[in-house]
Amino acid sequence: MEKLNLSTIPTYRANKRNLLEVRLHPEKKTDKLHLMVCSGTGCEANKSEIICKNLNASIKEKNLQDKVSIVKTGCFGFCEQGPIIKVMPDGAFYVRVNPSDVDEIVEEHLVKGQKVERLLYPEQQKDKNFNKEIDFYDKQMRVVLRNCGVINPEIIDEYIGNDGYRALEKVLSGMKPADVINELKKAGLRGRGGAGFPTWQKWQFASSQVNDQKYIICNGDEGDPGAYMDRSILEGDPHAVIEAMTIAAFTIGASQGYFYIRAEYGLAIKRVQIALQQAYEFGFLGKNILGSDFSFELDIRLGAGAFVCGEETALIASIEGTRGTPKPRPPFPTVKGLFGKPTVINNVETLGNIAQIIDKGGDWFNKIGTENSKGTKVFALTGKVNVSGLIEVPMGTTLREIVFDIGGGIANGKKVKAIQTGGPSGGMISEKYFDTAVDFESLKKLNSMMGSGGMIVIDEDDSMVELSRFYLGFSVDESCGKCAPCRIGGYQMLVILDRLVKGRGKEDDIQKLRDIGFAMQKASLCGLGQTAPNPVLSALNEFESEFLSKIKKPVVVK
Repeated sequence: MEKLNLSTIPTYRANKRNLLEVRLHPEKKTDKLHLMVCSGTGCEANKSEIICKNLNASIKEKNLQDKVSIVKTGCFGFCEQGPIIKVMPDGAFYVRVNPSDVDEIVEEHLVKGQKVERLLYPEQQKDKNFNKEIDFYDKQMRVVLRNCGVINPEIIDEYIGNDGYRALEKVLSGMKPADVINELKKAGLRGRGGAGFPTWQKWQFASSQVNDQKYIICNGDEGDPGAYMDRSILEGDPHAVIEAMTIAAFTIGASQGYFYIRAEYGLAIKRVQIALQQAYEFGFLGKNILGSDFSFELDIRLGAGAFVCGEETALIASIEGTRGTPKPRPPFPTVKGLFGKPTVINNVETLGNIAQIIDKGGDWFNKIGTENSKGTKVFALTGKVNVSGLIEVPMGTTLREIVFDIGGGIANGKKVKAIQTGGPSGGMISEKYFDTAVDFESLKKLNSMMGSGGMIVIDEDDSMVELSRFYLGFSVDESCGKCAPCRIGGYQMLVILDRLVKGRGKEDDIQKLRDIGFAMQKASLCGLGQTAPNPVLSALNEFESEFLSKIKKPVVVK
């Protein structure tokens, strides 16, 4: 393969788009069916790899190779229903498919043209409307996840055919670093890793530094319980993140970048490795990218799964080969980061927005979301909900819409009690606040946070005391122990919660939890310690009676 350049890539992209027409425009008639098979981690754990092998064997046996294409895609988001096969342009949505179902699908659907009704998603079984998107996707808007479930993430031609690397082409065809920063500023993109810091400001700070070396790091060290957003993006659309990191490198003047991915994410690592090799072969990475005078090298570093290494300075220490513990800031990484050089660190989802912002313009992105929270947000919706999965909604969508319209309500006919957002750093939000619009400011007012995007639904049977102990226990286990407020305070809060769970609480335990939690928020060195008390304190604010019921009453001797 001869490397592409700025003059040849438009024609190459146009030719490769034909691969995707039936998936992107199902209204167009075609004689070839595309069977998109979910091959994310969840579906692969349920034998989707075997399903693909069986499909290929059965199609070959029936001599259907010219009429059917098997496409291994990333996560559809509909994780609770996997493994999934979506047939395009027919629109049939087969769920919970087993390897033993393959011969029936091939014989009935592909040979006879009759859909296998028992495998269809129940909504399609009921209304027989295959041109309509199923309800799970109705209120979603897929920006970051636009390619997940559509393209094969291991084939670069499919990414290129769906406008991939067009933003990089645009940048290298005449944009200046200031132009890129200006588009991000117009877009209003804020970091999706938790703090919500404006992305353009971070890039501008690093761009303004004068140094012989600068770095770009993708933070893929996702560690929240119940969270798998970043993993799914890396598995389903790795080239989008590579393209964004290359644009970031051009903007700040970096020549080296690193993916920092937790080592447990085996499939994500594999697909990023494949994508990197392809990007080098096609000329999107390396020396003189697309024939320009810009060069950028990109590599992978694996994290050992320490939650604290999601914090920027601890992550940097890990890449440098030292113990992953936080450092006081300032100086911030954009001034003195990896190996003492200016460094921009963005998480996977933040980077997943970049190419589309540059390609479509900052004004396009700015129209999505709320006044201070622009764009969409990806959440991992789990817990006591009928339809769990990976969702992407415009900022401003309410919690009630997410739980009841997208999630299908509470499982087993139970009543909802609360929702926990933001992982171990977030808080418990009572059902009475479910009409709150989801954005950075609104969740903060409810003593919770957006975080990286974990969202766990809690029903009437769940104990808020036990849940508080679970989240705090996670943070205590993951604390690096460097500062006393987190190391000692977290442990003491956990001792009190253990006592309460056993029904042996003391009369002053509630106030002690509040006092220690407040001290941790104010005095801890990094975000882990500062936010570790949040689940406990927010649960106390809304469900104090549950904690009070665990206090041991003194025995009165008559």
